[in-house]
Amino acid sequence: MSTVALIDDHESVRLGLEAAFARDSQTVVFSGSSVSSYLDWRKSSGAAPAEVVVLDLTLGDGTTVTENVTSLVADGASVVIHSVADRPAAVREALSAGAAGVVSKSSALDDVLDAIRTVAQGEALNNVEWASAVDGDRDFGDAQLSTREREVLRLYATGLPLKAVAERLGVAYSTAKENITRIRVKYVDVGRPAPTKVDLLRRAMEDGIVETDGDPSGH
Repeated sequence: MSTVALIDDHESVRLGLEAAFARDSQTVVFSGSSVSSYLDWRKSSGAAPAEVVVLDLTLGDGTTVTENVTSLVADGASVVIHSVADRPAAVREALSAGAAGVVSKSSALDDVLDAIRTVAQGEALNNVEWASAVDGDRDFGDAQLSTREREVLRLYATGLPLKAVAERLGVAYSTAKENITRIRVKYVDVGRPAPTKVDLLRRAMEDGIVETDGDPSGH
């Protein structure tokens, strides 16, 4: 089971989640009201980073969502935003900073637990809040991928090895590899880096290259 840290400035929320995780055999290694207190705990205890940090979108200590998500990701944790999700701009900001996804505070506890398991396994979180936060955002940086790059990304991000992508499209392996490299560069250029395959899947879902409901391969 995964190790989880809870960061929310509402103690009642943390206590409710702690009880749910305990019933699910998830190990809550930290529970607190700020990212700085979590990082201080990490430093003083010498403990490994939590596999997943469940983070409130807005904390009462004056920090920004970008600061919080960036710090946690840099420290080695995957971040799931746990919020009322009624602030699309802030949700987009969290996703752009590297959060793995968002779960609404109105969601059933089972849905929250499912999200933690998904992210702990290194998979991208696919949910309605994510899609609605990104949909129609005119300020979301468009990577301007070519038709071929979009096809390579769709096949690669949804699970095919790069060699299989090349075979499927009838191109050389080196060509497919160059496409992935160019795709990563383009996303970096618009402030949406995608260093891992999970990140590429996230970008593909954000841009509608991969369906966010139903079969992710688009079939």
